[in-house]
Amino acid sequence: MASGAGEGAGRRRHPLPPPVFTIASSLESPAPSLPPGVPQWRVSLGLLAAGATAGCAVEAALYPLDTIKTRLQAMRSGGGLRALVQAGGGRGLYAGLVGNLVGVAPASAIFMAVYEPVKQRVQKAVDADRAWLAPLAGGVAAGLASSVVRVPTEVVKTRMQTGEFSNALRALRTIAAREGRRGVFAGYSSFLLRDLPFDAIEFLTYEQLKKGYASAVLGGRRELNPAEHSVAGAIAGAVTGLATTPLDVLKTRMMIDGGRGQYAGVADCARQILRDEGPAALLRGWQPRVIWIGVGGSIFFTVLEAAKKLYAPKAAATGVLAGEPHPAPK
Repeated sequence: MASGAGEGAGRRRHPLPPPVFTIASSLESPAPSLPPGVPQWRVSLGLLAAGATAGCAVEAALYPLDTIKTRLQAMRSGGGLRALVQAGGGRGLYAGLVGNLVGVAPASAIFMAVYEPVKQRVQKAVDADRAWLAPLAGGVAAGLASSVVRVPTEVVKTRMQTGEFSNALRALRTIAAREGRRGVFAGYSSFLLRDLPFDAIEFLTYEQLKKGYASAVLGGRRELNPAEHSVAGAIAGAVTGLATTPLDVLKTRMMIDGGRGQYAGVADCARQILRDEGPAALLRGWQPRVIWIGVGGSIFFTVLEAAKKLYAPKAAATGVLAGEPHPAPK
């Protein structure tokens, strides 16, 4: 008998049932390998370009909604959209866009350059019924890697959207001079608290919707078309956006506070909001956030899938970057 037998020795141990989304994961093809003659750096370059393209596309398209969401979350008196408009909050909805794109491009590039390799490595390392761990791990790793760029970008964007600054470079310099590193990376813990679960859940949901639809509806006969990618991305974005709104409110408040010290940390920020404004404040701005991220998911994943094929080395266009080992049968 093997060592370590204890209370359950001699009885057959039944594993816990797998999550429902492993139904789709178990049908996934194995992680692809590099085609002959294609260097890894060329694949990574394609992923960098695809991530930057998709990130900038969705940011530019939906920036006004993000601005409205941020201003609603920054309001302490409530009143919703009507109060925002009455206060003149409809002006400058593109405030900080250009400066934000300067940070979004490298952050999105880093994200995709980390996400795909991590996803493929985990996919190779786990059994078929645990394949759902691959996009989950990829989302967490990619979110962590890109956070060093995303957080300062988000800090500058947030404080420009609330009218504190009118120039991104000047904003960054002023925050760094007045508040130091604490100001530049204000809300870092709340950002990770929001974005690591967000990235993991959104990419996991998207991958499973895509795989499940390809198997159950298309029967593996072809790849998804842009419209189908768009719907899957919209659903993944909307669901994830609603679920993570309280974390987004905390992130917004922490970044607006910067290095001023109103909040001792994420937990203290949550306590103050609940005490002074009530639980409903943690869902403030959920409407534009769900619309923004739902539509954003639709745009992002549609552009991403097209960009991965566009920037892929020709020998790998339907393989490594598209996430499939072989072209879909015609």
